[in-house]
Amino acid sequence: MAAPRDDADPAEPFNGRLALLLAMAMFVLVVDTSIMNVSISAVVRDIGATVSGLQSAIALEALVSAAFILIGSKIGDLIGRKRAYVLGLLGYAAGAVAMTMAHSLVPIIIFWSLMGGLGASLLLPSMQSLIHGNFEGKSQARVYALVGASAAIAAAVGPLLGGFITTFLSWRVAFALEAVIIAVVLLGIGLVRDVPYTGPRTLDVVGAVLSIVGMGGIVLGILTWQEGGEFVGALLVIGAAGLAGLFSWLVRRERQGRAMLLDPNLFRSKPFRFGATQQMLQQIALGGTMIVLPIYLQMVLEYNAMEAGLSIAPLSLTMFAIAMLAGKRAGKGRARPVALIRWGFGLLSVGLLAIVPVVPRADSGWWLLLPLVVAGCGLGLLVSQLNNYTLSPISDERISEAAGVNSAAGSFGLSFGLAFAGAIMLASLSLVFTALATSSAVLPPEDQQQVAQVLEDDAQILSNTHLEELLAEQPEEIRAEIVGINTAARPIALQIALLIPILAGLSGLVISFRMAPMPETKRSGSGDGMVLG
Repeated sequence: MAAPRDDADPAEPFNGRLALLLAMAMFVLVVDTSIMNVSISAVVRDIGATVSGLQSAIALEALVSAAFILIGSKIGDLIGRKRAYVLGLLGYAAGAVAMTMAHSLVPIIIFWSLMGGLGASLLLPSMQSLIHGNFEGKSQARVYALVGASAAIAAAVGPLLGGFITTFLSWRVAFALEAVIIAVVLLGIGLVRDVPYTGPRTLDVVGAVLSIVGMGGIVLGILTWQEGGEFVGALLVIGAAGLAGLFSWLVRRERQGRAMLLDPNLFRSKPFRFGATQQMLQQIALGGTMIVLPIYLQMVLEYNAMEAGLSIAPLSLTMFAIAMLAGKRAGKGRARPVALIRWGFGLLSVGLLAIVPVVPRADSGWWLLLPLVVAGCGLGLLVSQLNNYTLSPISDERISEAAGVNSAAGSFGLSFGLAFAGAIMLASLSLVFTALATSSAVLPPEDQQQVAQVLEDDAQILSNTHLEELLAEQPEEIRAEIVGINTAARPIALQIALLIPILAGLSGLVISFRMAPMPETKRSGSGDGMVLG
């Protein structure tokens, strides 16, 4: 654990108000995109835009925040972590206010996508740096748990909250409430103590460009894959080459003793490497689960967005409650965080595995209650411990860099989980449905091809009710056969897609046995980096 700084009072009381404000900032950051996602139809109708145009704005925001997040951590060092935090909040506030007044796509792209994306790249690493610098020991672990739980519950309830406000009030009200929350957070900025940076103040331009190419290429490739676009492989290769080039460049700069965007010693530290990797795996599991279950609930059980959100609520509520409980009981020995991380991945894997045999039998969301509670307990333990394990041993001079890498790993994992699990589910549905249709003794060959084409075009919305509407003019025997095939194919597709978050959870469990107890840190005021004990 981090040794107390000389100017810190070990008996200083826990600043609950500051912790709550930091959690509120994280909640807004995560819930913002969820609100936009569920409001697409209403926004398109009100401003006269197109669905593809608005989806491009959403993709652009994710791309900008990912591409600039490593640079954002360095900018926080140069201008001050507190100032970067404020600028990040103002970027989000500008986007939220623009959404309340937008009457065309242009201000959404400028303020919500570009300014909001840049705001996120500043906000995420600076927030984690400020947690590191404003809290110590058990208090620091509690705040990491609170902020992690806030992000997790925002991701889980965001679609439900956004759908409710959009349905019964207006999508503009949802974004106005975001701006109000940000204003409340900014009013409490006086509670935040800045964390000074004493390292090199020269910007590594080449490293910055390589980080943009690397992170931007990877995320753009995932987004293109998610939308079924072309050149996915080329974009992923470019991104991977950019990240490999970045690491090589950093090693070279370190040998020359010159300023670097990131300290490569971060990646040589096993605790940091393991922590960032586990963060990515946890986010892959969360993202995969949060895409396939809503699709299944809406497509198979024919729930609306609100009913689907309520069915998944046990996962988010349990996650939040366990994270709070584990955070309050943090700090009991250096081995405890690793044990909780191991239990977290174990419970997450057990909960997701339990869903697999339930899926073909489930006729309501109640069947998912117990597995989601178990998985939620696992996620709650993970979000309460991973940031603390990964970042607590880092020195003040390197905390922004470490927070940037940690945030990038989480963002990549979430994007990958959402895109890959969703794509696997729909591809599996198409393949299984086509295989069952072509082997049917009831369907004539010409109908088999037509059914396969319909599925390919409408896979995401092909509920039995919708399918029956499409087949209204077909004979009763053929209609019943196709609906029966659809009923049999969908649980198989969900079971296959669930392998993505399950494999992520099991991988995390295996890695957890290689994780050492959380190391102690001897602070270095010279800016030479971290010393792990």
